[in-house]
Amino acid sequence: MTAQTLECEVLIVGGGPAGLSVAATLPDHVSTIIVHQDAEIGKPVRTSGGCWLDDVERLGIPSEFYQVMHQLDVYSDNKEAHFQVKDNKLVVLNITDLYQWIAQKSDHKQRQLMLSTKFLSTTKTEDGGYLSTIRSRHTETTQIKSKYIIDCSGVRNAVLDDLSLKEKPDRTGVGIEYEYPIGTNKADHAILFVGSSVLSGYGWVFPTADGKLRVGVGVIHPDTDVSPKKLMLDFLASDDVQRFGLDLTGEYEVNAGTLPSVAYDPGLVFGNVIRVGDSANFATPTVGEGIRICMDHGEALGRALGETICTNDPAPLKRYESDCKKALARNYHFGFLTNKRFSLYSAKDWDKSIRRISHLSESELVALLRSEFTAKMILKATYKMLKQKLFGPS
Repeated sequence: MTAQTLECEVLIVGGGPAGLSVAATLPDHVSTIIVHQDAEIGKPVRTSGGCWLDDVERLGIPSEFYQVMHQLDVYSDNKEAHFQVKDNKLVVLNITDLYQWIAQKSDHKQRQLMLSTKFLSTTKTEDGGYLSTIRSRHTETTQIKSKYIIDCSGVRNAVLDDLSLKEKPDRTGVGIEYEYPIGTNKADHAILFVGSSVLSGYGWVFPTADGKLRVGVGVIHPDTDVSPKKLMLDFLASDDVQRFGLDLTGEYEVNAGTLPSVAYDPGLVFGNVIRVGDSANFATPTVGEGIRICMDHGEALGRALGETICTNDPAPLKRYESDCKKALARNYHFGFLTNKRFSLYSAKDWDKSIRRISHLSESELVALLRSEFTAKMILKATYKMLKQKLFGPS
């Protein structure tokens, strides 16, 4: 039974970094409701929190919310590469603190945050707006009338899927992470690992600013049907723990998450329904890192939508869509090709790849991880693929 009907100008479905950033930059007078399925912002943790120092400083993220890495090691079964990171350093974000900090930016606005609440469906109304149905964990059903809907629901694509605007992605990155006490592990030392222990994906070891060590694995479904949990348990029982010099003792928490791993689609604006964040496949296709991108484009969408609401002109929203395409489409195209190629690698292929990676400069490694491909990198990759097609694997 419907208990009540609420009204707002903007309904935001999802309380992650993208949706919260939209709310943060909407004009103060715009009435907004954020529907978030979890009981608390930033919990449970659904991402490993990798980012870059230049970006977190530009975004004004408080320094106590991240740990700076000074070394990055990359391992395959039989090869390894070690990098002293001096310029654009990798950082690991404290997810809960960060998301709550972003949420506080709209606390003073005409914004209602509805936690433990799930978006169910929506229908377009005669006046061009939308009537959406949501449900709290106490099974109370509510309807929300809004002029605009922002889909920030992540891999669910909840709004777009319900309106038959976009289907849920058929290829996803699925990860699991165990969060241990930091113990004797180095607090400024990150690890990435690939090979037989995590085929069709990769693993990571990330220390955090609040004295934890995140150890996780992620794979691509349906490129493999193995569960990340099984891979994680196998890794913890393997010799790699000692090889990497890890101290994995004490009680741990388990985090898990899913994100789309499909080709970038530049269509973001569907009339008064707009997608952003993981619903728009904003995470980088190489390693699935995307918080900075979700924040950047979430803030941009909030400003554009605010201008559209104030002027009743859709042009700012089309500029948002165009700006996202200009910033992401080219690099994400080549990043997705790299992702697809890596997902088919054998352990032997990864050994060869890590041998090549060991010869990269710091800037080249960072560009690869960030899915930022120079013309030289693209030409080299194209030449290699053509050579293999003509002459077979080297």
